[in-house]
Amino acid sequence: MQISSETTQFRHLKMQVQRRLNACLQLAEAYFQQSFPMPVVDYDVRGVKAGVAYLQQNIIKFNRTLLMENPEEFIRQVVPHELAHLIVYRLFGRVKPHGKEWRSVMTELFQVPADTCHQFDVQSVCGQTFAYRCQCGIHRLSIRRHNKIQHEKMEYFCRKCKQKLYFSRQD
Repeated sequence: MQISSETTQFRHLKMQVQRRLNACLQLAEAYFQQSFPMPVVDYDVRGVKAGVAYLQQNIIKFNRTLLMENPEEFIRQVVPHELAHLIVYRLFGRVKPHGKEWRSVMTELFQVPADTCHQFDVQSVCGQTFAYRCQCGIHRLSIRRHNKIQHEKMEYFCRKCKQKLYFSRQD
């Protein structure tokens, strides 16, 4: 049985993610002089999110597609980003997700910028969108929001001009 090169690449990237998690955990344990449990890691985040930390369950979920498309930056930035959320939760409980405690762990401990959003190209993961109009312009809504408007009679409003969004038939 032959294993595809994509499967092999993903397996190697998973090992690199695990090594990065281990290194960051060791830094945190030495700095805070306490042990932290290794989080459970999964790769089933979809859409444009690169990762999600589930604080109480000690789980980190990553976006496999964005990892495969941006391996170096993903491992350098996203892995410690999500781990920092878990460490901050263990130390301080519920605080602002990207507050001063999190920023401090990112910059002082992990030595990476405390960026709250990634800059990856999301073309391959963003899905179909639909154009909706208001007074001030065009807004792209996801297929889920579009279907809610069409089938469930849901309404969405522009954050800027506060006007109701109307479907624009021409894209």
